[in-house]
Amino acid sequence: MDEAIRAFITFLRVEQGASAETMRNYASDLRQLGGFLVSSRLAERPLDPAALSSDSVRAYLQWLDRKGEKRTSLARKLASIRSFYRYLTRQGLVNRNPVEDLRTPKQPKHLPRVLTKDDADALMTFPNGRTTGSLRDRALLETLYSTGARVSELVAINVDDVRQSEGLVRLQGKGRKERIVPIGDLALDAIQSYRASLSRPVSRFTSQALFYNSRGGRLTTRSVARIVARYSSRLAGGSVSPHTLRHSFATHLLDEGADLRAIQEMLGHASLSTTQKYTHVATDQLLAVYDKAHPRAGRTTANRTAKDGKR
Repeated sequence: MDEAIRAFITFLRVEQGASAETMRNYASDLRQLGGFLVSSRLAERPLDPAALSSDSVRAYLQWLDRKGEKRTSLARKLASIRSFYRYLTRQGLVNRNPVEDLRTPKQPKHLPRVLTKDDADALMTFPNGRTTGSLRDRALLETLYSTGARVSELVAINVDDVRQSEGLVRLQGKGRKERIVPIGDLALDAIQSYRASLSRPVSRFTSQALFYNSRGGRLTTRSVARIVARYSSRLAGGSVSPHTLRHSFATHLLDEGADLRAIQEMLGHASLSTTQKYTHVATDQLLAVYDKAHPRAGRTTANRTAKDGKR
């Protein structure tokens, strides 16, 4: 099993161009499955991937459910196992996929959290110092909100990816797919101020990176998440993740009349259905404004939501 997992992770890295975080998640999920099978005496070491049954996977998912794992986590772990066995089947290492007929746990429908435009504007101003750290934080917040980039895409940006004169930036998305997206003047100005403040030498291995950490290395996704959480904790609604800025980017564009397919291209979504969730966010915000402002609205947003939820 361990050898098969290593081969699968190598396949993800070399053939699929998977990110380091994706590979860590796959490896962790598959090793957790192996640990469960041994500890529950459903299998013995060394584990044989060909011996895994669908009943064993069901028992594993039920165990995770009893532990209180979220449905989204259960779905991801099942997807990891399913991808692993598709790979093994294609390689001729197993004759069947034991999870092929297992259904993905039903997911609760949650609309993404979105900042108001005022909160988004306020967040951009919180890093107001003139130190390199403050200028960097301002630049990365502006870039996230201006481009709708995923945090993994943000940290992968190189200096040459920013086309200052054209107002464009190149992002490397999932599966190493590249796309060119617009970037606003405020973000470009913030980047320019940050880069001008750099004085200390940086590692030759990361000399092309746009954003650096305090040691001169490329900024990591975890560091960006901590930076966003720290500044956004000052907002009335509490701290948010970098992905909230991506959601806010899309929703605010839609509010201002941007075409849904154009937003899809900028976000790098393979399917328009993925982008369409932002129409629901925009509609909810519109209803909230109406219910609050119109003298004859007649019912609150909460009551409207409760009623709609019963349908």
